[in-house]
Amino acid sequence: MKFFVISRGDDTSNKLTRKIKSYLEDFNLEFHDTEPDIVISVGGDGTFLHAFHHFKDRLAETAFVGVHTGHLGFYTDWTPEEVEKLVIHIARTPFQIVKYPLLEVTVRYNDGSKENRYLALNECTVRTVEGSLVMDVEIKGELFETFRGDGLCISTPSGSTAYNKALGGAIIHPSLPTLQLAEMASINNRVYRTIGSPLLLPQHHTCMLKPVNDVDYQITIDHLFLLHKHVKSIQCRVAEEEIRFARFRPFPFWKRVKESFISD
Repeated sequence: MKFFVISRGDDTSNKLTRKIKSYLEDFNLEFHDTEPDIVISVGGDGTFLHAFHHFKDRLAETAFVGVHTGHLGFYTDWTPEEVEKLVIHIARTPFQIVKYPLLEVTVRYNDGSKENRYLALNECTVRTVEGSLVMDVEIKGELFETFRGDGLCISTPSGSTAYNKALGGAIIHPSLPTLQLAEMASINNRVYRTIGSPLLLPQHHTCMLKPVNDVDYQITIDHLFLLHKHVKSIQCRVAEEEIRFARFRPFPFWKRVKESFISD
């Protein structure tokens, strides 16, 4: 089996990364930086996002597991003290594959430029570079509302505990194939009227965002900040691809939610 280890870059994570690599090579596993069967992320959820995007073209072949060297995250369930146990599991135990849905974002342009397609593990946000965001929101090809406000956040179930939660969105179990649309400070008056509530869309529903005016847009895909000009539409839907997690033990989602937001 081929493996790769990615580090957050601090001294603690780098030291742990070298340790994991050495241990796995002692078990005759092959270190491979382009075609790994399993990727071990050492750091936090941000490091895990980097790992996901680095191997986004190998999602059908690569599984992910996370070791946290800071605060316990939603993607990093192993502690530094458990590294030897994790290595033995990887080397000797057939792991269970758990698949979670992703968000597909397709940006199309008025000037005829080639469309850009992105995958998000957590969310996509849309804002303007200057002023308020004004966009028509279409669901399944029908106009639902014209939004005006600071921006929009489209999240996956996995990302529902991230920025989406700060916007008042619902926490969704990551196994459900859905996407969530949440507003950022919407403006409601006689001209613009929005639902004012997060929307959950099933797998077969597509959300299309169409600019009302010609402005430049700041679009984030997880941790990536992108500037887009001449935007014709931004299409969001549940992706055909899924992320594959390597599970060696139970990973109770609602327990993690409680530990993160309720328990001391």
